[in-house]
Amino acid sequence: MGKYILNRLLQIIPVLLIISLIVFILVYVAGDPVTLMLADEATPEQIATLREALGLNKPFYVQYGIFLKNMLMGDFGTSFRYHQPALAIVLDRLPASIQLGTYTMLFTIAIAIPLGILSALKQNSIPDVFITGVSVLGKAMPTFWQGIMLILAFAVIFPIFPVSGRGTPAHIVLPMITLGWNSAAQMTRLIRSNMLEVLQRDYVRTAKSKGLPGYVVVFRHAFRNCLIPVVTIMSMQIAHLVGGSMITETVFAWPGMGQLLVQAVNARDMAIVQACVMISATAIVFMNLMADIVYRIVDPRIKFN
Repeated sequence: MGKYILNRLLQIIPVLLIISLIVFILVYVAGDPVTLMLADEATPEQIATLREALGLNKPFYVQYGIFLKNMLMGDFGTSFRYHQPALAIVLDRLPASIQLGTYTMLFTIAIAIPLGILSALKQNSIPDVFITGVSVLGKAMPTFWQGIMLILAFAVIFPIFPVSGRGTPAHIVLPMITLGWNSAAQMTRLIRSNMLEVLQRDYVRTAKSKGLPGYVVVFRHAFRNCLIPVVTIMSMQIAHLVGGSMITETVFAWPGMGQLLVQAVNARDMAIVQACVMISATAIVFMNLMADIVYRIVDPRIKFN
């Protein structure tokens, strides 16, 4: 396993390099940041001086080389909006995003696994139809609309939870449900379809014929053998959580990295944008690596090459 992990870590390097190049190109074509950093009455001489100081008068490949060197040293530049190092600002917002993402994933698992199993065991029954309908509804509704409706229902009409911000445990409930409903809906349908297939396998029938308790048959023989697709979709949901958190954090004014990224894009604060995107991309790549390792734990028959 150690050799496999080392090989995967080496494969991550070119992926991150490609991502860094794409991010730099997008920032490069977005416009001249010097005009945003200086006042409107700045003279051409002042603009030229700042461009030279920032290295923006150099060829594209030279600028990318400087960016890559600085990035490897943890320097994404200084935010002209906050007048602080961009990485420090992003890392200050990162715990809030990690908290929201962790609670959302726990909420997703707690909802999807029991509902998916129940739906499969009660195929074509009223509970199955209800769970499938709610799953389709959760998958179809846009995240921002869900957030607004939850605020209207549980913060305005029935003032149970806070509208926005971060502070008490109650503040995370509505953002967690907003961000997790879509993920839970997709995972519930996946678990249901895989459980229906596994329940028809011979080894499940054999386990039933031996007189094993129902929960042993369901969880030890059936559910465990449909975990591989579930782990796969969970790793894919990380990207969804990163993208969805930008909308959710903005709707609920949750002070995380997603809200910071939206604000930075609107203000064209490219140092913040670069730091946010690279940290998010790194997290997604490493979570996919963790998913591959979990495959081996879930199913020992899987061999690492």
